[in-house]
Amino acid sequence: MFGNTTPFDSLLDQLGRLDSDWESFLAGSPWQTGVRSVRLGTYPPLNVGASPDSIDVYLFAAGLDPKSLDLSLQQNLLTISGERTEDSEEDGQKDITYYRRERFNGSFQRVLTLPEDVDPDKVDAAYKDGILHVRMGRREEVKPKRIEVK
Repeated sequence: MFGNTTPFDSLLDQLGRLDSDWESFLAGSPWQTGVRSVRLGTYPPLNVGASPDSIDVYLFAAGLDPKSLDLSLQQNLLTISGERTEDSEEDGQKDITYYRRERFNGSFQRVLTLPEDVDPDKVDAAYKDGILHVRMGRREEVKPKRIEVK
C-alpha cells in the first residue's frame, strides 16, 4: 500500500530536508525563524497598544506571584522585571528528572521605549489570570485638539 512513491512524495521529502537545513542554518543566528517578532527565548511575551488616551502593555506571564514583579517608569522607558520559580519548588517535588522543559524559569527583565507623551502620574498596573496589564495615560497638552470650523 505505501510501497508506491510518487514524484509528489519525493518533492515533499526534498521540501522537508530544505526546511530542516534552513532551520539548522538559522539556529545560531539572532534572527527569529518563527512567526513571532522577538528573539527566541524572550520572556515574557507582550503586546503593546496605543489609543489617543493611553498606552497599554499586556505582559503574558502565567504562574507568577504579582509581588515578585518590579515595574518602573523613567523618562520614556518602562522596565518590568521579576522572577519565576521552578515548578519543583512550587509543587514541593525536588526529585523530578525532566526530559524536556519548555517553561521559562528564573529572573527576567523587559525594557520598552514608550512615546514621550506618556504621563508618569497616570500609570496603573493590575495582574489577573496570568496577564499583567499596565495602562499609562498620555499628557493632556500633547493630545490632538479638535478645531471647529465656523
